[in-house]
Amino acid sequence: MMPNLSHAAVPPRMTSSMLSAVHSYVYERRWVWGSVIGGLAVWEFISRVIVGSKLFLAAPTQVAVALVELSRSGEMGKHIWTSSIEFLLGYGLACALGVGLGFVMATSKPAKQALQPWVSGLYATPTVALAPLFILWFGIGILSKIVVVVVLVIFPVTINTETGLRTTSQQLIETVRSFGASKSQIFFKVSLPSALPFIFAGLKLGIGRGLIGVVVAELFGARAGLGQLISQSAETFNMPNLFAGVALLAGAGIAMTSGFAWLEQKLLPWRE
Repeated sequence: MMPNLSHAAVPPRMTSSMLSAVHSYVYERRWVWGSVIGGLAVWEFISRVIVGSKLFLAAPTQVAVALVELSRSGEMGKHIWTSSIEFLLGYGLACALGVGLGFVMATSKPAKQALQPWVSGLYATPTVALAPLFILWFGIGILSKIVVVVVLVIFPVTINTETGLRTTSQQLIETVRSFGASKSQIFFKVSLPSALPFIFAGLKLGIGRGLIGVVVAELFGARAGLGQLISQSAETFNMPNLFAGVALLAGAGIAMTSGFAWLEQKLLPWRE
């Protein structure tokens, strides 16, 4: 006789373990949740009670409504897709070039002497102010946004990569070399693992700069994108839509930074 599976109960051990995992996750991050909820509550209070008009400051609930309306109309999806492509292409290219330049500067003294003035000078240059020039050179298409993102992201990655490779313990390198390790083994087994925390720091710094680059480039000229949404909303004093674009950018930055933090924990378990 077949058992009645419709009344099968979930094993109590599985249920208790899942509840325990959820409780542990929430408890460990109680200050994070408290900070977020408290900040949103203060924002809602200031917008509703003190300011009293969404013409000057939109409340979180009004921003949530704007997000839903923009999503239903399909407009938000178009803006997110455009900005995502611009950011991912520019950020990926900048990271690849930045890590490569950092490696060259860390392993070659002539290359460091030749590149250091350019890296230091361009890193200190207000690249955001040059965005209109990039728009003029490359047009209002995707290429100009990618160039802006690359210029903003590449230097933090380069500097952190070079610093990480140069701060590798020489005693550890000499110890490994005394056991007959080749140059490639020293690099992949010693230098690179030692430099990874610095590289990850540069990658996380680049996220914020890359998002700023996308928005600034779109402010000066774009057919679509979150920067273009923010610009249009500011011109029409549509604060809910404006803050909706800002909230999405902030959420993307938090998500990507958290993702790199998780990846860093997996790749560098000894840093726990």
